[in-house]
Amino acid sequence: MEILEAIYQRRAVRSYLDQPVENNTIEALLDAAIHAPSAMNAQPWAFAIIQDKELLANYSARAKAYGLSMLAGNPHGDHWRTILTKPDYNIFYDAPALVVICAKPADGLMPVEDCCLAAQNLMLAAQALGLGSCPIGFARRWLNLPEIKQELGIPLEYTPVFPVIVGYPEETPPPPPRNDPEIIFWR
Repeated sequence: MEILEAIYQRRAVRSYLDQPVENNTIEALLDAAIHAPSAMNAQPWAFAIIQDKELLANYSARAKAYGLSMLAGNPHGDHWRTILTKPDYNIFYDAPALVVICAKPADGLMPVEDCCLAAQNLMLAAQALGLGSCPIGFARRWLNLPEIKQELGIPLEYTPVFPVIVGYPEETPPPPPRNDPEIIFWR
């Protein structure tokens, strides 16, 4: 698959087949991720991978509870409260794999941005390999709690930046509409 084809066909997939992603496929995605550019070539990323569906379901429930607690008293959180209170809603969409891209401390000038570049490479590689992917923003704050990092074995000084689920798509959503680029100037 050509890179432009992967860019234009990639979608946020939220429906997956009950089929595990092979370890060598995850390794191929990580290899694509580490080929992303990084400021001063610092390569400030580290990866945590979870492929245990029961563990992901447990983490989903706990992250939902945490998300709801963060919305308490927020008058603008009704939409998210409705979603997070649904018993069958899994923030990881029952995907067979979660890859958490973490920034290592004091490595490089822009470790968070560098990890986002690695995530884009990973998601484009997933598309090229016939997989679906979706960033999971709901999980980020929860993954950054010291007790959760300790439970997962993520060093406390590392920062989970970009959780992304990966799996074989059950269906491919249609492309969302895109706005034309806003060009501030062109000289």
